[in-house]
Amino acid sequence: MRPSRLLVPVVVTMVSLAGAVPGVRAAVPPVAPSAMASGDQPYASYWHPNTILSWDPATDPDARFNRARVPLAPRASDPALRANPNARAGEGRIASLVSFAPTSRNPSQGSADPSYYAFSYWQYVDTLVFWGGSASEGLILAPNATVIDAAHRNGVKVYGTLFFPPTVYGGQLQWVRDFVQKSGNSYPVADKLVQVAQHYGFEGWFINQETGGGNTALATEVRRALTYARSRGPVEFMWYDAMTESGAVAWQDALNSSNDAFLQDGSVRVSDSMFLDFGWNSSKLASSRRVARGLGRSEYELYAGIDTEANGYNSSVDWNAAFPADQPHVTGLGLYRPEWTWKSSSSRADFYQREARYWVGPTGDPSSSGTTAPWKGLATYVAESTPVVAKPFVTTFNAGHGDMYAIEGEQVATGGWNNLSLQDVPPTYRWVVQSSGTKLTPSIDFSDAYEGGSSLRLSGRLDAANTVRLYQTRLPVNADTRLSIVVKAPMAGAARVAAAVAFADDPTSFTYLDIGATAGTAWETRDLDLSAYAGRTIAQLGLRIAADTQVDAYSLRIGRLAVHDGPVAAVDAPSGLSVLGMTDVSAIRKSLRLAWNAAGGPVHHYDVFRRGPDGGRTYLGGTTNTAYFVAQLDRAGGELRTTVEVEAVGAEGGRSAATGTEVQWSDLD
Repeated sequence: MRPSRLLVPVVVTMVSLAGAVPGVRAAVPPVAPSAMASGDQPYASYWHPNTILSWDPATDPDARFNRARVPLAPRASDPALRANPNARAGEGRIASLVSFAPTSRNPSQGSADPSYYAFSYWQYVDTLVFWGGSASEGLILAPNATVIDAAHRNGVKVYGTLFFPPTVYGGQLQWVRDFVQKSGNSYPVADKLVQVAQHYGFEGWFINQETGGGNTALATEVRRALTYARSRGPVEFMWYDAMTESGAVAWQDALNSSNDAFLQDGSVRVSDSMFLDFGWNSSKLASSRRVARGLGRSEYELYAGIDTEANGYNSSVDWNAAFPADQPHVTGLGLYRPEWTWKSSSSRADFYQREARYWVGPTGDPSSSGTTAPWKGLATYVAESTPVVAKPFVTTFNAGHGDMYAIEGEQVATGGWNNLSLQDVPPTYRWVVQSSGTKLTPSIDFSDAYEGGSSLRLSGRLDAANTVRLYQTRLPVNADTRLSIVVKAPMAGAARVAAAVAFADDPTSFTYLDIGATAGTAWETRDLDLSAYAGRTIAQLGLRIAADTQVDAYSLRIGRLAVHDGPVAAVDAPSGLSVLGMTDVSAIRKSLRLAWNAAGGPVHHYDVFRRGPDGGRTYLGGTTNTAYFVAQLDRAGGELRTTVEVEAVGAEGGRSAATGTEVQWSDLD
């Protein structure tokens, strides 16, 4: 065994979280998570190979809460607009293996905990693997809907995980045999993998087969099961470099004759990509590229693994082996447990600093690594991609977690939360600021928001004009295209704020569109007519900030940035709101499962409220789905009925009328 090079450490972690460490909750029995009380918390799905055979979304009460609703967005990457001159577009990409939560008891639609791995550097990632699985809980782990929604909004594919652990960590070879069991000419477990992926709305599965004791016949059946599943798809597979064609578990750290049939077996495409174990070097990656090409496959379907769970900003990575300077990339890069930045942090501010260090380097500016240290930030090597290629484009800089929630500038809920389904597309460039004087500092600010739980803040000494690059885009301009900005200035007229717009025919040169003086210190909306630029395509969006006189402690917040055609579209209301079930948490508190019929037209998400006795309303949560779990509905005074409402939020930000229903309380007497 080579523990420093295996994927085994995550299994130890996952099993420990389930109960192997004194003082930690005991393991949940390995049963399908479907036997919930009617109003209880729904959780992400997990199974063993034999228990998944009985899964049916029609009878699993949690299934409707685990469905993602955001389709996989197309995206683009313009080499001329890459932030870092060393980065390359369209070559080696990044696969990221992330454990967002333990295998069991992972809420389907977010929770009231703001401390969450709210990943936001999607522009550098091609595929996200929802990492997990353990012998005691379940080997097959489906991603929850919030992660799928956020990834898809950014054009990133999502895979679930099949994990067959080493016997020393509870693995059983019988589980591998169960996986490849046949019924006539079909593989029933493979059929279920396809069904789960299609029902929940994700792209495929990462196969981590580390259970020893197999033979050539078993390895062949594993390949046949994957090939069968792909034929029943669409479904994709990423294979981990562990089990070889002989059936033995022997990490190759390369694509070679011992494992290449798991990628391509003659004319048969078995897997869509392969994650190479951590012991690769320059020679092994170069030979892996040759083998891949010889199979008729791209070397960029290979991901050279880096263990950041164990090593953090790993100083031993031979970056030149995968990403040689001034040459095409040799392979892609596989990141193992980059949520280390969150797990090792002491606060949210510390987490965001570590994330910036990990992805763009110590300066927080992807245009320059600013260091001679081995870990220069991934933006040094991989150019940004953007999903902002169609209108409408709307962002409120919602990070997907926060300490309160606001709607149109009004705080409608207090308390922490996380829900990546509500995360907006983050800025492509974090952060690139151009100025001849002191540069303002951009940040995601959680103390104020126009919509959601955060806003964009620009702060610092303003002694010269600052241009802040935000988004790479491909947005065609029509005669009725408009650009909308919501700002909150430190004082009336304190600074000249302009939208910075670059067009595809000259993508690095900005045109500045003044939004006019601000009238006060509240949120203000400015709409700009872009009809003069009809027929051109917006390639970049940013902001320009200037002042007539120096401002030593400047602070500007941006609550919304949008590009759309015509006025904001009206949105139909949802209908048929009903309570699927209730659980009495106490005499004055319930949890609810709600469902409704979808509103007509493009809907970004739905917001759920309670209507108080005084007519005011309190935000209960949001979802892209047509079903939602309300963790906490509190009784106000002696009311016998509480009205719960749902309204649709359109793709351009418009809001529908509310649809309501009543929840009955028992008399306190």
